[in-house]
Amino acid sequence: MSRSTAQIVREYGPFRGADHVHGVTYDGQHVWFAAGDKLIAFDPSSGKALRSIEVAAHAGTAFDGQHLYQIVEDRIEKIDPATGRVLAAIPAPGRGGNSGLAWAEGTLWVGQYRDRKIYQVDPRTGTILRTIESRRFVTGVTWVDGELWHGTWEGDESDLRRVDPRTGDVLETLEMPPGVFVSGLESDGRDQFFCGGGSSGKVRVVRRPKRRSTGAR
Repeated sequence: MSRSTAQIVREYGPFRGADHVHGVTYDGQHVWFAAGDKLIAFDPSSGKALRSIEVAAHAGTAFDGQHLYQIVEDRIEKIDPATGRVLAAIPAPGRGGNSGLAWAEGTLWVGQYRDRKIYQVDPRTGTILRTIESRRFVTGVTWVDGELWHGTWEGDESDLRRVDPRTGDVLETLEMPPGVFVSGLESDGRDQFFCGGGSSGKVRVVRRPKRRSTGAR
C-alpha cells in the first residue's frame, strides 16, 4: 500500500450562511455542497457562491450528469438542479447512518459512516447491489478513472483512501494534516479532489497523485 501526505492546493470558504459542509459533488462547472438546510453551488475558479437550493442536506451529495442526489435521513432524494424540485426518492441503505454519496457506472455509491461500509445502490429502487467493507469510518465517496476513493474521519485522524472495489483492500492513502478533516468527497474527473471540511465550513482541493502507467493522469 502506498501512503503519503495529502497535498492541499486550495481552500474555498467559509461561505455565508453555511457553518458546516457535508456532501460534495461537481457538475462539470460548479461545485455543490450540502450545508444542512440547503445545497450551495460555487464557481471553483473564483470561489464565489452562485446559488442555493432549499432542501434538507445533512449528508452525501451526487450528480449523475443531469440531476442531483441528496441523502436525507433514511432516503435519497433526486433533485432537479434547475428548479430545486424533488423528483423522486428511494430508501437509503443501512439504518440512517449514511454519509458519502457518488454516481458511477449508472449507480449510486453510498458511504455508511460507523458501519464502515460502502454500498452500490440501484438509483431507481434503492436495492443494494454490492457491499464493500472498510477498516475506517467512511465519509465521502467518489470514482475517477476506474478508481474508487473514500474519505475517512475517525477520532482526530482523517485521510483519503483508494480501495479495491471488489475486496475493499486499501491500495493508497493520502493523510490529511492534523486538525483537517474530510466530511465529503468528489473528484473533478481529472487531478483534483474536492473535500468537505466539516465544521470548518470550507471545501478544500487535494491533488490526486499522478499515475506512472502510460496514459494515466
